[in-house]
Amino acid sequence: MASEGIRNLVVVGQGGVGKTSVADALLFAAGATTRVGRVDDGTSVFDTEPEEQRRKSSVSASLHHCTWRRHPITVIDTPGYAAFLHEARNCLPAATGVLFVLGATGGEVKVEAEKLWRWCDERSLPRLGIVTRLDRERASVDLALGDLQGLGAKPAVMQLPIGGEADFGGVVDLLSGRAYVYQGDSGTMREQDPPADLAAAVAAAREQLVEAVAESDDALLEKYLEGNEIGADELRAALEAGTRAGKLLPILCASGTRAIGLHPILDAVVDLLPGPSDLPPWTGTDPATGEDVERPADPQAPFSAFVFKTIVDQHAGKITVVRVVSGRLTNDAANASRDSRERLGNPSRLEGRKQVPAGEVVPGDVVCFTKLKETHTGDTLCDDKQRVVFPALPEAVSAISFALEAKVKADDDKVMQGLHRLMEEDTGLHVHRDEQTNDFVLSGTGQLHVEMAVEQLKRKYGVEVELKAPKVPYKETIRVAAQAQGRHKRQTGGHGQYGDCWLEVSPRPRGAGFEFENGIVGGVIPRGFIPAIEKGVREVLVKGLLAGYPIVDVKVRVYDGSYHDVDSSEMAFKIAAALGFKKAFEQCRPVLLEPIMAMTVTVPDEHLGDIIGDLNSRRGRVLGTEPKGIGNQAVRAHVPMSEVLRYAPDLRSMTSGRGDFELELDHYDEVPAHIGEKIVKESRTARDE
Repeated sequence: MASEGIRNLVVVGQGGVGKTSVADALLFAAGATTRVGRVDDGTSVFDTEPEEQRRKSSVSASLHHCTWRRHPITVIDTPGYAAFLHEARNCLPAATGVLFVLGATGGEVKVEAEKLWRWCDERSLPRLGIVTRLDRERASVDLALGDLQGLGAKPAVMQLPIGGEADFGGVVDLLSGRAYVYQGDSGTMREQDPPADLAAAVAAAREQLVEAVAESDDALLEKYLEGNEIGADELRAALEAGTRAGKLLPILCASGTRAIGLHPILDAVVDLLPGPSDLPPWTGTDPATGEDVERPADPQAPFSAFVFKTIVDQHAGKITVVRVVSGRLTNDAANASRDSRERLGNPSRLEGRKQVPAGEVVPGDVVCFTKLKETHTGDTLCDDKQRVVFPALPEAVSAISFALEAKVKADDDKVMQGLHRLMEEDTGLHVHRDEQTNDFVLSGTGQLHVEMAVEQLKRKYGVEVELKAPKVPYKETIRVAAQAQGRHKRQTGGHGQYGDCWLEVSPRPRGAGFEFENGIVGGVIPRGFIPAIEKGVREVLVKGLLAGYPIVDVKVRVYDGSYHDVDSSEMAFKIAAALGFKKAFEQCRPVLLEPIMAMTVTVPDEHLGDIIGDLNSRRGRVLGTEPKGIGNQAVRAHVPMSEVLRYAPDLRSMTSGRGDFELELDHYDEVPAHIGEKIVKESRTARDE
């Protein structure tokens, strides 16, 4: 099959609208499976992880393939809940088109849907809109279309449902005027004339479709306004062009669980969505020259492929999933992202967690390889002699972090090995060791995301961990300058110890760090002991004096002192410096600093007041607001880290799951006195214990 026949279909939509049910039903309608997989009873071919089956929702992207009218179709089902949305975003580079699934019972469009729509816009991906679950109570196409207004889409309704709610039994195709009626839940379809009682509704709906399509084509619009008849072939051609150009969103109707309306959707995928060779060439960078280069979906072009997903299977090992961009596969390839080489081996296609031999592979194909050593999600594989690097995947923003501790201390190494394997699969997980607190910190896109990782650690790698709120990395500093003497004198049998230095300790600007100055003149302290004085001070800085946190933004100047020809040593001056710094520090009005986070909170307009009030109650400082998309506001604020360690569940509760936020460390600022006193007291109590 040439590249133009391939369709890579990424199924997206906000959580709970029935994406996986539609994906399962598409496979059944195309004959790739013998029964409709069901999420509720754990038989979906996409939700294969035990955590997905238990929660009855997708947490990672999954692939399967089918063939329709001799067109190979790779179906990629993606999660729709906020904590796992990065999985959907990572799959978009593989797509030639997107199936945007809409709920038929209406309600407000969530931030997830708005993000998905924006990401599709950024990649100029053609879309089909699927109104599913039309067999449910109060379901209607009009409610789904109402939701679309919040996305700025231009719908072109191609079908009229036959029956409603429990009686939903088929669709009328408005282009051909034919009805497709389904028998029970078997997926069996027969084509016939539309029901007579729908004649007026079909005529009115077709007129609306003609108007919507005509508005996307100037020549057709002129013909329409002149009152001339527009034929089905003209409409279909304009609909295809408008869909591929992103001017139109064709709307089709379905019920995934009852396998109704799937055959026309497959026809629309083949007829309206483009193949790889219909899309613009991919643009990357030549790593040697830094210049832009293009790779068209041409088998004669140099080989290139993009890694959009990695799976770590307990039995098959590491599985690397790629979209072949150009050229023909070879046994060896370069990983231009990491300047390494890989032996690719035989390509396979994924059917859920199963792999089947791929046979011939052409540009546009989605295939996988096993046991690649150096390759990770977001990398580019290519011809070694004509290298290219495609833009990496956007980084998933961490929204919540937890300190991680193995329940059994001996499992520390196993925990880290398991986490690194999970991070190979999931680009939204991050782990690091906090040098100040010594905590292992696990970060994810939401609390559910982190909890899921902990469940997988236990199931896949046999280790259990406890999650705790991470310690806030406070720091200590001073507000005024002071001077003090540090004198260490000790006489024992033989040589004694003698070190004497005067230190001036003064504050530096916030973020300026530590500075040490040698102000000794006249040799009152030999030059060879000066490094020991600095070392003594630095050791105190690390441990802190006020509450055990690192001391920052201070200048220490040694300006006087004395020494003994026999008893002075580096150790003696190091101890003297520590003593002198401690004395001066107490006189410098020490204070705690806390990390201040820069936050952007995106919420629907109606929740703006509540969010601003809540941020103020968290000692936040609101910097401003600005419109974000349709019906949303982005609130920018500076908020202490200690006040937002568990912000994600609070925001979800305040906005019914429609809010979203991003945060990053911005600066450090003084802790208010009453809070600082409490932190110091707690720290000293903990040290005493």
